[in-house]
Amino acid sequence: MSSRRRTPLAALLVLGALLLSAGACRRDEVIYIGIAGALTDPVGRPMKLGAELAMQEINAAGGIGGRRLELIERDDFASPDSAVVVAAELYATDVSAVVGHLFSGTTLAAAPVYNGGTDPLVAISPSSSAPEVSNAGPYTFRVCPSDDAHGTALAQWVRERLGLHRGVVLYNNDEYGRGVRSRFVGEFTRRGGELAGVFPYLGSTPDVNAYLDHIAADGGVQFIVLAGNRSEAEEVIRQSRRRGLTLPVLGADGLEGIEQSGGLAEGVHFTMAYLPLLETPTNRKFVAAYRARYPNELPPNQPAAATYDAVHMLSGVMRTAGSDREAVREALLRIDAEAPYEGVVGTIAFDSLGDVPTRQVYMGVVRNGAIRLAGGQ
Repeated sequence: MSSRRRTPLAALLVLGALLLSAGACRRDEVIYIGIAGALTDPVGRPMKLGAELAMQEINAAGGIGGRRLELIERDDFASPDSAVVVAAELYATDVSAVVGHLFSGTTLAAAPVYNGGTDPLVAISPSSSAPEVSNAGPYTFRVCPSDDAHGTALAQWVRERLGLHRGVVLYNNDEYGRGVRSRFVGEFTRRGGELAGVFPYLGSTPDVNAYLDHIAADGGVQFIVLAGNRSEAEEVIRQSRRRGLTLPVLGADGLEGIEQSGGLAEGVHFTMAYLPLLETPTNRKFVAAYRARYPNELPPNQPAAATYDAVHMLSGVMRTAGSDREAVREALLRIDAEAPYEGVVGTIAFDSLGDVPTRQVYMGVVRNGAIRLAGGQ
């Protein structure tokens, strides 16, 4: 009896060892990248789609040094509190890097988690443009221009290209709105422009009637800059039209998607870091692949294109440097002005802060429900 009882036990121990060994091999055959952002938001969903397209292409081409790429996706619902939870979850996994978060507020909230602890983790934001992101930590990167770049380009366009000299700024009193406002005001006044008012608001459907009263009474205001988001711009335009004000409305990349608002958005100008109609071979190939995979989706936006670039860029980095978190960071810092990455969104070259100061900003204008490049850029 004793001998018969030892035999199955020995077999079980051997089998267990084999299963553990097989599990380790499977883990060794996979590289994980985290995707974090407002993945169910209309602006953020394309981020998820761009990541999944990149993953499919990478795995179809043999993976990363023969290892399969898998994404671990987490939705932060555009909430800073949720972003902290998501960051902690991803930090505790086997991910080698994270692409995220989508908005400046969530990126800044999550940054202390990624930059802390004994095994810090690179997080590359596709679209967090607040100036504060520059100093969020050595493991925080982004592949989009900052609000400084958007505000500067917007001021240059208003003053030099449109020839307007007197306006009003309405800004959402958050990280994003204050960033665009600050740079626009500084650059516009430096170029000889004059502002009849710089007014804050809160909420996605702000009541700006008091500000519109001020504009109407002034009589000399030529334009409104809206340093905020699409829903806020739509509400400001509605309130303006009800008062008979038809001043040009301009903004930065927070107005993305406003072209879907019909006649309300006609003629609205806003800065953009990416447009799907850019005529470069890399972008044409990406847009064709995106449309083929997602035929029922809208054309890709900045988060989609930048996330796609970030996943491909990380896969290239890990082919040469490996998937160790610190090695990934060191390799990313070598993607600089001397050795840039040519992506869908353009040339990506990091500085010592993980910013891309040379990224181009475009001016778009809504015509007949679609975005066009303004002024023959």
